[in-house]
Amino acid sequence: MEAFMGLIRTALIGTLGYLGYKAYKKNQESGGVAFASGQTGNHRDAGPEAMGDKPVRSWNKADEESDESFPASDPPANY
Repeated sequence: MEAFMGLIRTALIGTLGYLGYKAYKKNQESGGVAFASGQTGNHRDAGPEAMGDKPVRSWNKADEESDESFPASDPPANY
């Protein structure tokens, strides 16, 4: 009986792991929260109109250039 309960526990943990993995993959394939609707790929376009969550303030030139340079390590020259 104890071996049977161990088998049930193992099956339950395996099922939960599988469901968690499927949810993770589905979320990963949806583009993530950084993408505006209609965008696909590994990187989003630059600019506030390409963001999934719109900024709370208007962007200035340094904000725009910083976003365009991502993921480069150097900030824009006029920053």
